[in-house]
Amino acid sequence: MTMPDFLLPDLGEGLEEAEVIAWRVQVGDQVTVDQVVAEVETAKAAVELPIPFAGQVSALHAEPGATVPVGAPLISVTTAPSVTSGADVTAGPGVTAGPVPALREPGVTTPGPAACDGGEASGNVLIGYGTRPAPRRVRSARRPAPVSALTPAGPLTPVSVLTPAGPAGPAAGPVPVISPVVRKLARDAGLDLTRITGTGPHGLVRRHDVDEALAARRAPAPEAAPVPEAAPALVPAPLPGAEPGETRIPLRGARKLAAAKLARSRREIPEATVWVDADATGLLAARSGLNTRTPDRPVSLLALLARFALAGLRQYPELNARIDGDEVVIPAHVHLGFAAQTGRGLVVPVVKDAHRLSTRELSAALTQRTEDARAGRLAPADLTGGTFTVNNYGVFGVDGSAAIINHPEVAILGLGRIIDRPWVVDGQVVARKVTELTLAFDHRACDGGTAGGFLRYVADCVESPLHALGDL
Repeated sequence: MTMPDFLLPDLGEGLEEAEVIAWRVQVGDQVTVDQVVAEVETAKAAVELPIPFAGQVSALHAEPGATVPVGAPLISVTTAPSVTSGADVTAGPGVTAGPVPALREPGVTTPGPAACDGGEASGNVLIGYGTRPAPRRVRSARRPAPVSALTPAGPLTPVSVLTPAGPAGPAAGPVPVISPVVRKLARDAGLDLTRITGTGPHGLVRRHDVDEALAARRAPAPEAAPVPEAAPALVPAPLPGAEPGETRIPLRGARKLAAAKLARSRREIPEATVWVDADATGLLAARSGLNTRTPDRPVSLLALLARFALAGLRQYPELNARIDGDEVVIPAHVHLGFAAQTGRGLVVPVVKDAHRLSTRELSAALTQRTEDARAGRLAPADLTGGTFTVNNYGVFGVDGSAAIINHPEVAILGLGRIIDRPWVVDGQVVARKVTELTLAFDHRACDGGTAGGFLRYVADCVESPLHALGDL
């Protein structure tokens, strides 16, 4: 009998640890290849972890709520010894002492480790990312022929081979899925993965396939489960040594990541802020008119602000940049980030290639990202890579904010609350819907002239939205 350890895998995006939220198995349970055994939370997303081999659980190495570093043992499984042909067989994940492989991009085929001890094949690079047999390399004609079939005597199941010849129909075994996030997305939407044809290598089901299945169904996705009102991280148990009446809240997950990024931003970025008041009466009227015409596809205020910001970035691209050493790097795309308040704290989802979207497409993307963020459905890749950020802090009932730039970006645009204020129109003081726009920018990327020009352009769009939208 062997006792391989399943190590916490590299979940990508530079993540170094994860918190165990819940175990799906207990000591003594039998597990199969790619069975989900634990749910963990990183600084960016909640992830389900399937195990890459079958057997009986012999040990759990962390309690729920514990933080485990990448590469540390998570669970031990007792398996039966395998029968080999004399050729070297690479042990499964968790057996070797080397580093855990990093997450690969979806759709990229990378030779993964062989199945542990002759059990079912699991092609996991990040554990749980698809099920496929490990490729064999024929070095010479003298190499012994591989064993064609094994039937281990023990808790292991017979070898299961997935062939890449054409899409497979519903199967009794595990569905090949490229990402645990895809499994969660399908489950939350009530989709049966066995009825989805994967377009990835060896029939892997990717997020694109799930999105297409949702679109084909032409039905709204089930409402996300409400965020618990009392998350463990927000209502911690009293810690030893705390003063009477004192509450200590550990920085974990998204809050820990946000704290580190904000502290780095303050340390490294020479930040300046400019602001301007704008008459938003026309903006509210334009939004009302747009939504009256197509009530089934409403446009949010944040989407209109984002639309104006994207237009401004075309004229002032220095604000859509990052600092790399002694260089200002301006990409050809705009990956638009926006602040979203969730039960796990403040997160910044990213809409990739936002400059290619129409106003309604942009609004739909922002709405979907917000719903996914609050439901915990966002993958780490959905929270990184932004080049510019917008923030509607008016929803909190405040007029302005000296926002902290989302490192490594160089600017963040904010919209305050819209309220009645006295405003001069044609020489007369009248009540108008007025808001405050603020722009925090990295003074290394541009000077006040560029920042002021950008903010004035956005303010002009807010005050004359129909003219601005007609030109975009």
